[in-house]
Amino acid sequence: MKTTRLFLFLLLLFAAGCGQDAPAAEPAPTAESAPIAAATAEPSPAPTATATVTAVPPTLTPIPTATATPEPTPTPTPEAIALLSAEDFGTDRNPLTGELVEDPAVLQRRPLAVKIANSPPEYTRPQAGVSQADIVYEHPSEGPITRFTAIFYSQTPPDVGPIRSARLIDVELPAMYDAGLAYSGASIGVSNKLFASDFRARIIRSYEPGYYRTGEEIPYEHTLYGDPAGFWQALEEKEQNVPPTFTATMAFTSEPPEGGAPAEAVTIDYDNWTLVEWRYDAENGRYWRWADGEPSRDKNTDTQVSAANVIIVYAIHQIDMSICEFQQGDRCLAFSTEIQIWGQGRGTIVRDGQAYDVTWKRERRSDMLTFYNAAGDAVPLQIGNSWFQIVPLHYRQPVTLTP
Repeated sequence: MKTTRLFLFLLLLFAAGCGQDAPAAEPAPTAESAPIAAATAEPSPAPTATATVTAVPPTLTPIPTATATPEPTPTPTPEAIALLSAEDFGTDRNPLTGELVEDPAVLQRRPLAVKIANSPPEYTRPQAGVSQADIVYEHPSEGPITRFTAIFYSQTPPDVGPIRSARLIDVELPAMYDAGLAYSGASIGVSNKLFASDFRARIIRSYEPGYYRTGEEIPYEHTLYGDPAGFWQALEEKEQNVPPTFTATMAFTSEPPEGGAPAEAVTIDYDNWTLVEWRYDAENGRYWRWADGEPSRDKNTDTQVSAANVIIVYAIHQIDMSICEFQQGDRCLAFSTEIQIWGQGRGTIVRDGQAYDVTWKRERRSDMLTFYNAAGDAVPLQIGNSWFQIVPLHYRQPVTLTP
């Protein structure tokens, strides 16, 4: 009997030990058992046959993984850009600004030269579209009154104007940029020269697509505006909207060349009639334009006009007594002025807060103006739009540079 009881006890003890994955918690000692356990250090009594043992998996606390603090990524320095030959522009850079274009297809259309008024201010300012021109020429028309010829190529503003009549300089500019010409008309003498020119096929007359009147209650001659998309359509209908051929190349660099003098501002005084100011903004590297003490604004966007380059071109201004621009009765009150932008002359390039004395050149009729230093090396422009200030040679100290 004792043997059987011992056997059953051992069997229960063995079964209880085999059913556990982890040791069970010890029962709390009683007042009687505690001294015995401490004295004998014997194992606790085994559980009885009726005890239920539940295996509880241990709770594992994850060990935090050390995270390395990332080193700050340095801002890469923009790579300097130098566009010194026609090949440097590739197929996606505008030869008139050096800028990359989002859609290279725009470079397959012909540039537009658009004649824009600048006087009187109350009827002509602010002008529309000039901030999107790649190049603007500002020149005297009659006496000290200035007028613009804006060259549009890579951008398409919704409106340009007010559009006014052409002058003798417009016999040259469309040839230089292989451009179409949009204008409101011209005197008989200038018209004869325009329609005898090598670009007569791409002259856009005021009755062709692209022109419209605003209907404003101002003198009628200041109400003509244009839609450049319509002008390109007019050239398309003439089969003249083809890629231009440029026979000269302006150089561009993103970094200013050496040899400049500080020029935080430049002022051009057109014989006490029109006062133009350009003020440098070091934060964006551009010059902001003022005219007669007021910020020049673009009517399309109400933003101030700015330029990456201000180029002062000194040129001979010869009165052509055979062409009358303003006649009263049988008396001519204003003759046409021939601005001789061919051959070469002196000039100043203002970019990046610096001014550079240069010689401008135009050796062939189809050449645009290019610029050289005393050693005969090309002087590059900053990448971006340019504003040409044409200044008569006979003016006395018309330009002031502020360091």
